[in-house]
Amino acid sequence: MAVRIDTHTHFYDPSRDQGIPWPPADNELLYRTCLPQHHRALAEPCGITGTVVVEASAWVEDNRWILDLGEREPWIAGFIGHIDPGDDFDSHLDHHADHPLFLGLRFGGGHFDEESAAVDAAIGALASRDLTLDVLIRGRQQVVGVARIAAAYPDLRIVVNHVAHVPIDGAAPDPEWVEWMGQLASHPQVYVKVSGFVELSTEQPAPTDPQHYQATFTALLDAYGGDRLVFGSNWPVCERAASLAAVVGAVEAFVGEHPGLEENIWWKNAKAAYRFDL
Repeated sequence: MAVRIDTHTHFYDPSRDQGIPWPPADNELLYRTCLPQHHRALAEPCGITGTVVVEASAWVEDNRWILDLGEREPWIAGFIGHIDPGDDFDSHLDHHADHPLFLGLRFGGGHFDEESAAVDAAIGALASRDLTLDVLIRGRQQVVGVARIAAAYPDLRIVVNHVAHVPIDGAAPDPEWVEWMGQLASHPQVYVKVSGFVELSTEQPAPTDPQHYQATFTALLDAYGGDRLVFGSNWPVCERAASLAAVVGAVEAFVGEHPGLEENIWWKNAKAAYRFDL
């Protein structure tokens, strides 16, 4: 059976005694129990065979909650966690870093708006442990900040989430964004996640026609090549814009035009970026 890893899902359960910090209770779409069995029911018919979970909680104790979930659920190939830079970062990281499902951390773009000794120290700790950094960024300033980190830590694998938040209107993407992607791609350890694109469509609900997204995908391929594009759905958040099947279908259409990407974009590049076991 072909392997397809969805490298961007969020699992949480608002029915827990302690509740959840995100999403808020007034979000009628997302405030529901989202666990591996719910993703799998939608993903398996699309050919997906497992997932990397990305942090959906600012509570440091929820890193362990996901890792415990992963020990019971073989659907979970790995986890990108959440630990804030600063006080007790090293002790929190030490507490989780040796777990085989713990693959790294995600930092939001605000951490890259300006240089920060705490952020630099946290990223150095990730690099020293051979973990991966996911980044959720938008705009020139944050791109420059991530490029600085990539230059400072050339062995640190960095995965840019959600096509770096470029608006998608079906035409060729913003030339300035294309220039930014080239700047990041000049660092060979930087990957980009083909995820979040239906949410970034300027037309909502997002078009289900795969052609709406192809110019953006092609620009990413031109910048990063076929060895650094990684698929992710952003489920369940993608459902604000389109179904999981529509997300997968857009990438399938792209692969259909570039068949050499078939294994790379669905799992090989992800395995190189995250070092999970299959």
